[in-house]
Amino acid sequence: METIIIIIFLAGYLAITLEHNLKIDKLIPALAMMAILWALIALGIDGYENWFDSVKQGLVSGFSELGHADKMHIMEESLLHHLGKTAEILFFLLGAMTIVEIIDYFDGFATIKGFIKTKKKSKLLWLFSILAFILSAIIDNLTATIVLITILQKVIKDRETKLWFAGMIVITANAGGAWSPIGDVTTTMLWIANKVSAGQLVIHVLLPSLVCMLVPVLVAGRFKVFKGLIDGDLDGESSKSKYGATMLYLGLGAILFVPIFKTVTHLPPYVGMMLSLAVVATFAEIYSNKKFSISNVDGGGHEEGGHHSPVHHSLSKIELPSILFFLGILLAVAAMESLGILFNAAGALNEAIPDTDIVVMLFGVGSAVIDNVPLVAASMGMFSEPMDSPLWHFIAYSAGTGGSMLVIGSAAGVVAMGMEKIDFFWYLKKIAWLALIGFVSGAVVFILLRDFVLHG
Repeated sequence: METIIIIIFLAGYLAITLEHNLKIDKLIPALAMMAILWALIALGIDGYENWFDSVKQGLVSGFSELGHADKMHIMEESLLHHLGKTAEILFFLLGAMTIVEIIDYFDGFATIKGFIKTKKKSKLLWLFSILAFILSAIIDNLTATIVLITILQKVIKDRETKLWFAGMIVITANAGGAWSPIGDVTTTMLWIANKVSAGQLVIHVLLPSLVCMLVPVLVAGRFKVFKGLIDGDLDGESSKSKYGATMLYLGLGAILFVPIFKTVTHLPPYVGMMLSLAVVATFAEIYSNKKFSISNVDGGGHEEGGHHSPVHHSLSKIELPSILFFLGILLAVAAMESLGILFNAAGALNEAIPDTDIVVMLFGVGSAVIDNVPLVAASMGMFSEPMDSPLWHFIAYSAGTGGSMLVIGSAAGVVAMGMEKIDFFWYLKKIAWLALIGFVSGAVVFILLRDFVLHG
């Protein structure tokens, strides 16, 4: 039965990886795989010899000798535990997504366009790269990429130039998301699972991530495509709402408040995110009750003085397919963990490749081909290192930045591919090697810093 379960898991994994080729949304194989795996576990529960207790991080002693009812009870407890940990991540993401949509409702991101004062391509490269690095650490790398490419489309007209800028935004946004507990889904997963703390993650991963961003930008800045002036117009439209800037800074501040809330109260991060959402939503309702017109609501705007709940509108725009995908893939990985398959795989991997650094860097390279969410979920079931172990910091860095090596290797890359119609092979030829040297440079810096701290 375990062989069948592994085959189904690998088949589902393959279907997720080949999402664009199969033209089937990855949430479908993720949900199907999750349901089938747990069904097979329930039906064959008496035939399993091992069960991994994710709470105690060890195998349940004497599991094979237990009766059917006891085994079913342990399975149900494990499933409930994993559902609870998954729900923490999902509600955290729902809160963050809603805050971002509320900012967008008030056209708050148009404020960022005001920072662009130069037509020099070299300066614009640095400006977009720094904005991507900082923004992605606050509103996550996917949203930062969407915001900056939207601005890019208004500022630069030449297609080839836009493609290069979009590629660099993907690299720098992924680098920025890797050092923040709220910058990437994978770092959020590690943070919520108490594998890393917010402060230690920033301390240990910020410099490697910065190097991962700086090296590609310094190299690319010497290319001809980033010389000269752009042919676009910097005088774009202003924010459609007079509250745009206020809601932008309020929303970003509310998201940044979440790690502080967790540090002070020791409550799960989603609690702080719900409080932040409540505060932002309150101001959004107050401002929307005042007479203003905003043209991007429902595509056509509403009458001056009319009221449209920004919270309801923002919730209707939440990307539920992504939420369901995370539900499916995290619970599917939990099924593999519960049977002890990931635990045993970690032992086999450590025997085959004794150097853990190489294993983690292979995770980073693998995240360019395979979605980094299940990779990190699997790694959490494979290793039992304590909180804030250098291993978890290195996994956060590798999984967050390694995906930049292929345009389909990260959520930021996929959305950039869709918005700018980036060709897979164009990215592979032009951008992938820049992402690779950035990834390796940052990894070397991480290893050197870690060894310096450990050995003085």
